[in-house]
Amino acid sequence: MAGWAIPIATDTAFSLGILSLLGQRVPISLKVFLVSLAIFDDVGAILIIAFFFSAHLSAVMMWTAGLCLVVLFFLNRNGVTGIPLYALVSLVMWTAVLQSGVYTTLAGVLLAMYIPLTDKRNRTHSPLRILEQELHTAVAFVTLPLFAFFNAGVSLSEVSLESVMHPVSLGITLGLFLGKPLGVYIFCMAGIQLGIARLPMGIPAIQLCGVAILCGIGFTMSLFIGGLAFEEVQQPALFDERIGILLGSLLSAIAGYLVLWLTLSKTASQVND
Repeated sequence: MAGWAIPIATDTAFSLGILSLLGQRVPISLKVFLVSLAIFDDVGAILIIAFFFSAHLSAVMMWTAGLCLVVLFFLNRNGVTGIPLYALVSLVMWTAVLQSGVYTTLAGVLLAMYIPLTDKRNRTHSPLRILEQELHTAVAFVTLPLFAFFNAGVSLSEVSLESVMHPVSLGITLGLFLGKPLGVYIFCMAGIQLGIARLPMGIPAIQLCGVAILCGIGFTMSLFIGGLAFEEVQQPALFDERIGILLGSLLSAIAGYLVLWLTLSKTASQVND
């Protein structure tokens, strides 16, 4: 039961990578839907980490982090756009969050909410986008690869049918490959039927289903949550949750790609005819 949160996150990079394999046939609306859902999934996963996988909380440090949020709010409301000032406050907040016992990923999400998207004095200047562009190279080519490398190290030589069929590994695999897509698709269709949302023009429900299957790719954040959930398991472990994560993500990638490849091909052929 400790691994209940593992299937929650959607790996944005890998799921978009699968979509990119389909080229220009993928409608923009499907890409926007997948990116939006993945972002909300990751924010939800970070909040779950903060509230359910944190221990020995320090009230003083949490109040310090809260005070930093007040300062960030003040800077934002007064139109301050200098990144160095935000960086200084964020460094204090990150340290406080680290010492509070809450995982520091939450500090990054909170900081991004307060850095101005636009400059009131110059609408063409976007501090948040500039910061994103400056961080992109380091994050994409250094931080994420290192994160994946240290969290995904699993010896395939020790993988057996017994390890794959272990209740924990199998539960994680099914949670990613079946549970996550079913949840996404059913709730989306419920929203459409209730009139809360609607399918984009020209997008059949089966393509939404294909994207929902891709949401079962839960590589990086799932590995991180798995490490937190089972960090007390002694080696040699009775199971390896990473096997379930890798297998569930692989099956989701293959199935989602095939569903979209088949449906997008049919749509394209109908248009050409």
